[in-house]
Amino acid sequence: MGARFGLPTALFAVKCLAAAALALYVSLSIGLERPYWAFLTSFIVAQPLASAVLSKAMFRVIGTFVGAIAAVAMVPTLVNAPELLSLAFALWLALCVFVSLLDRTPRSYMFVLAGYSACIIGLPSVDTPDQIFTIAALRVQEISVGIACAGLVHGFVLPGSITDMLLGRVRGMLLDAERWSRDAIAPQPAAGLEAERRRLAQDVTELHQLSVHLPFETSRIAPRVRTVRALQDQVSLLLPLGAALQDRLASLRDYGGVPPAIAGLIADTRDWLATPGEDLTARTARAEDLRTRCTILEPRVGPATTWQEMLRLSLTARLAMLIAAHRDCRDLYDQMVTHSRQPVTMRVAELLEGRRNRELHRDYAGALRGAVGAFITLFLGCLIWIYSGWQDGGTAVMLAGVFLALFSASDNPAVPLRAFMTGTLIAVLVGALYGFAILPRVDGFAMFIAVMAPVVLIGAALSASPRYGGIALAAMLGLGSPALISDHYINAFASYANGSIAQLVGIWYALVMVGLLQSAGAQAAIRRTVRAGWRDIATRSNLMRAPDVRGWINRMLDRVALLAPRVAATGQDSGHILDEALRNLRTGVAIGELRQLRLAMPMDQAAPLTGVLREVGLHYGRLDPADPAPASPTLLAHIDSAIRDVAFNPRGTIRRETTLALVSLRRNLFPAAPGYREAAA
Repeated sequence: MGARFGLPTALFAVKCLAAAALALYVSLSIGLERPYWAFLTSFIVAQPLASAVLSKAMFRVIGTFVGAIAAVAMVPTLVNAPELLSLAFALWLALCVFVSLLDRTPRSYMFVLAGYSACIIGLPSVDTPDQIFTIAALRVQEISVGIACAGLVHGFVLPGSITDMLLGRVRGMLLDAERWSRDAIAPQPAAGLEAERRRLAQDVTELHQLSVHLPFETSRIAPRVRTVRALQDQVSLLLPLGAALQDRLASLRDYGGVPPAIAGLIADTRDWLATPGEDLTARTARAEDLRTRCTILEPRVGPATTWQEMLRLSLTARLAMLIAAHRDCRDLYDQMVTHSRQPVTMRVAELLEGRRNRELHRDYAGALRGAVGAFITLFLGCLIWIYSGWQDGGTAVMLAGVFLALFSASDNPAVPLRAFMTGTLIAVLVGALYGFAILPRVDGFAMFIAVMAPVVLIGAALSASPRYGGIALAAMLGLGSPALISDHYINAFASYANGSIAQLVGIWYALVMVGLLQSAGAQAAIRRTVRAGWRDIATRSNLMRAPDVRGWINRMLDRVALLAPRVAATGQDSGHILDEALRNLRTGVAIGELRQLRLAMPMDQAAPLTGVLREVGLHYGRLDPADPAPASPTLLAHIDSAIRDVAFNPRGTIRRETTLALVSLRRNLFPAAPGYREAAA
């Protein structure tokens, strides 16, 4: 409790009050029509981290401006056809929701805001279409004032640094990854290693989300985004490599044990991972020495190579790759903490010249489902409003559309909607107390801020809590009523009551529509995510172009990060589902290696690999999420045949690389199958 509601939270609450007071003062000073919009916006964009405030502010300005343009374009054109105007608003909201759900970064806020800003500006203006441009311009000005004040206070007054948080998360993640790698190659792997390793996917996703705000950092020289992207790529390699090494060690123990020379190499590697050191030169020298020993201990591949030797080859080769990946992670961390823009090593320079973006899973079916839900909710609500004749019905419909857009990314939008219902009820009661008992006795801006300070400070402090944040934010938004915040006191109880009822009806209507349109959301999302991984493998197996292995790893790790909370929420066997997803990740890596080798080989030599890849594609293309079948013996026979054929290839590099990929594929798809020579016999 003390950590969550200590000095940082108190400072955040005070800054929220200062930003809200400044936004209200500026709005009143320049004579804006509805100053409560500036007041509300200062809360909506508030974040403890300065760069998050500034990035969210920029996204909100762009989204509001685009939404205002959409409203100005639709209302005058279709105001005489209410049904068509309702259809246009619903389609616009659906389009924005669809795009935001595909984006899946903090930037998605911009798209969803463009959708519901058009509703906020346009729906209340249908009775005065000739004033839509003026109304839209005023809303943009009011919201921009709130954004500017929040950005000024949170971004430049004792700003919270996202760089410090990012560097702390990276250092903790590297320590965890080094511990997991040590455990994976230990004589006896630690219990629960798989469950801990799955956290890596969520760590990488969190880094990606934090890095979006880096360009807006103000408190110090921040790491470059491409350095974070390069680090994500290298950290992502650790998971399949660690799992492969754990599997090869277990297999070797079943085939006579680990040779003493390899056991000594592994022990020295574990020592290096335990204390990699801060000195870059010494760390690199130790890593290169270990990798050289890996190369020396590799068996040569030929027609007489035994299954045990293939396992040793796979173990030493993957161990060298694991050491290199950990070395690169440490070097990239050094690059992040230095103020110099010059790469700390030549290897870092190579990594920084790689990809700039991170591939994410795109759930088109889920995005379409969310967009259709928003469309039906808004369009049906507009029809009910039109034919009921309820004057304040537009507010209810507008809020329902806003809520469906805001929570469309949630597997169960009913949960945040219930929190908003609770917060709004609190706001209605507290607002009535303020509006008709306290504010009539207030005279002047200073006294107004003084009497509002307690509720604003409490609401801001609670909004920083994950447990109470939804309720607190809803309560603060509910208090931003024109009956409470204006340039002069308005004793309009009937207007306040009607507006409050409309807010509650809007949330209730959104809850009803969510129950009708978005039932079993998590279960369906799990099936779509698992099927997307299978479909990707089936498609990638038959492509003839160079593979994007890093892109595949990033996308699959993102899927694992999406699956983890969903399977936990549904009570399914999370370990089985997530372990299968990680196994599919390793299978996809092996497929990428085989595709790359196929491109480097003459067509006649590549024929066995083509047969293997075709069978893998057929297997994953036939899988049914309800009853996934194991890989067929035919595929195992194709893999073994390819291993036998490639052993006669005249090029030693081709023999080595192809055997590595085929052994990985065999172990991933047939972990319980007998060894290569035994299966052939």
